[in-house]
Amino acid sequence: MRTRRKYEVLDLTREVTDVVARACVGEGICTVFVRHATAAIVINENADAGVRADIVTALAKLFPEGVWEHDRVDDNGAAHLKAAFLGPSESVPVRDGRLLLGTWQGIALVECDGPRDREIVVDVRA
Repeated sequence: MRTRRKYEVLDLTREVTDVVARACVGEGICTVFVRHATAAIVINENADAGVRADIVTALAKLFPEGVWEHDRVDDNGAAHLKAAFLGPSESVPVRDGRLLLGTWQGIALVECDGPRDREIVVDVRA
């Protein structure tokens, strides 16, 4: 997946749902994992785009730019901390071949140092 902004939250729910459907697993677990140190996977409200904007705003307040040791190496210390705080993966139960997300829940990629090409692994197991 190609991100377009330095900071953004991209809904992955439809893509992950499609992978689960193709896996033909009735009961199991779906893990979504991003293979990068400056991006994260989250589950949160999916209906209001304001929540995605709020995530970006909150992370900026928690982890300001330009004050971290790692900035001496490649000037993205805040991005690493944001991604570490949120985590690289989420797991969702699968029942009757469907993700057991709540009514308002969705799965999203949080970009902390874009734009970049991001590899997302979706693993579905019985």
